[in-house]
Amino acid sequence: MPPRWPRQPTRYDPAYRKLDDRMNFALHVAIFAAINSGIWFVRTFQNANWTWTVWFTGIWLFALVAHAVYIFAIADYSDSSTPSSSQKG
Repeated sequence: MPPRWPRQPTRYDPAYRKLDDRMNFALHVAIFAAINSGIWFVRTFQNANWTWTVWFTGIWLFALVAHAVYIFAIADYSDSSTPSSSQKG
């Protein structure tokens, strides 16, 4: 069941943005685990000498770690980013 948001979701809401980014990261981890486990299973089952699997997994793992660093350390979820169209001037 998807999470319920108590108000209209918008990317300008810092709490929603934080939740959305973490859910996207969780999806990224799940896809990484599913695809890489399948590739490594086939490689092991067929006793294949696929040298590209190490590079494939390593590069994707590096991207996953970079995504995690951004989500958990760099991203700013403060309330300072409000849409400029809502300001009347």
